[in-house]
Amino acid sequence: MAVDVTQTILDLGLPDQAIQADDLPWVPQGDRVWFKPLRFDLANGRWVNLLKVTGQGKVNRHRHAGGQVLGFVTQGSWRYLERDWVARPGTFVYEPPGDIHTLVVEGAEEMQTLFLLEGVIQYLDDDDNVISQDDVFTKLERYLAYCKREGIEPKDLRF
Repeated sequence: MAVDVTQTILDLGLPDQAIQADDLPWVPQGDRVWFKPLRFDLANGRWVNLLKVTGQGKVNRHRHAGGQVLGFVTQGSWRYLERDWVARPGTFVYEPPGDIHTLVVEGAEEMQTLFLLEGVIQYLDDDDNVISQDDVFTKLERYLAYCKREGIEPKDLRF
């Protein structure tokens, strides 16, 4: 008996979906830092978002636990205080699990980067103590709370 793989995928898989980023809000994440959620993979602990940091903004020192991070810079430039390279439009960034760094934007420009994240982001103090953390669930919660507070109808970005 032959199995129709295409039909099985249609029956069991998720439908395709096109997300128009311009229809989604920029959700405040910190001082001069916002994220625009594009997808929440609750089953695997992954999420996809655009990150925007305006001039002189930074994402505090943090560690990626439980998964890798992939990034692609679409606008502006940024760097990690702990590295000697600068990410500019067209730069692809790979961060291995466990990597610790501080993302900074220098100068007045705004940067935007598409990030695909897995696991947990642990924000650290100077002694490497965890002071807060984010994961797919906290990011989803922050997005939904922001939409509710601002009277925005949230898009279903879960899969």
